[in-house]
Amino acid sequence: MLCCGDMYSTFGHNFRITTFGESHGTGVGVVVDGCPAGLGFDLARVQQALNRRRPGQSRFTTPRDESDRVAVQSGIQEGRTLGTPISLFVANRDQRPGDYASMDTAPRPSHADYTYLMKYGLKARSGGGRASARETIGRVAGGAVAEMLLEHFGVRCVAWVSSVGASDGAVVVPEEMTRELVDASPVRCPDPAAAARIEKEIEAALADNDSVGGIVTCVCTGVPAGWGEPVFGKLDAMLAQAMLSIPACKGFEVGAGFLAARSRGSCMNDAFRMGGDGRLRTLTNNSGGIQGGISNGETIIFRAAFKPAATIGRVQQTVDYAGKSLQFECVGRHDPCVLPRAVPIVEAMTQLVLADAALMQQRHPLRGQTE
Repeated sequence: MLCCGDMYSTFGHNFRITTFGESHGTGVGVVVDGCPAGLGFDLARVQQALNRRRPGQSRFTTPRDESDRVAVQSGIQEGRTLGTPISLFVANRDQRPGDYASMDTAPRPSHADYTYLMKYGLKARSGGGRASARETIGRVAGGAVAEMLLEHFGVRCVAWVSSVGASDGAVVVPEEMTRELVDASPVRCPDPAAAARIEKEIEAALADNDSVGGIVTCVCTGVPAGWGEPVFGKLDAMLAQAMLSIPACKGFEVGAGFLAARSRGSCMNDAFRMGGDGRLRTLTNNSGGIQGGISNGETIIFRAAFKPAATIGRVQQTVDYAGKSLQFECVGRHDPCVLPRAVPIVEAMTQLVLADAALMQQRHPLRGQTE
């Protein structure tokens, strides 16, 4: 019996990406559609973004050896976008499908083996297929193109690891964050004291053949007031969808987030003031730069929570597809903590959302104007 279920591999409306490929297939990539013609394109910047996501960066990441070299297949001419679909491709090199032979008989705990099988009637035989984090290569490549567009609007996005496991959170000034500060630490935490605690958390999990989760914080500066499409295309709703589509992401909050649920309006309301530039600003930013689903011109700040990697080095008690009890041991390579490599993915998905919002706003030239 054939399954006609669609797999939603396209994200965005005006600025769209479609990712393709499996973890242990020939390769992975992305098609970027809706990018305006004439935009300056720098392949080295796409490669730089992928280098931040690639495996094998440090002892805190998976040892899979992939250079993740990106190639342009279409849409670019003499360093500028043609306005036609941009295709970017990365070949898989270090494939070990034999590591996943046990997937044929038993679903791995907390992986997508069982759910993909139930949805489609079959599944990729190795590496998790489309459920693998290797799919995010296409997102990061597409996000790098989105970043080139956002620069024309003066928008900048920076993410960092703010906490891992039970470690105390990083203490930073969000608006002062740069990628250079973030990347100075192998765990991508710009607070040296917090970074040391995070390293200990990851090392402890690794020594125990286990994994550990954490939180990535992202800040966006330069976003003008007026971006976002109520009611179902609210800017914070689109950011939430983008973050929760990332493998292992299980939580999202913007501004004060869940703290607001334990507070009163008198403490949470962002009162307005007149800024030096003649525009309304807010005294506080508990809204995280978004009100009513629309950017208000303040710094956008949100947090994404990631669960521990499902692949661990411990033997786990589970059952096979027939329900027979067994002891399961994962053989595939994995990250003891996904957070350091999640940082560029969070940035990429944020840039894709904002690029889409920017083009949507440009379709309505009278928006934001007053008589």
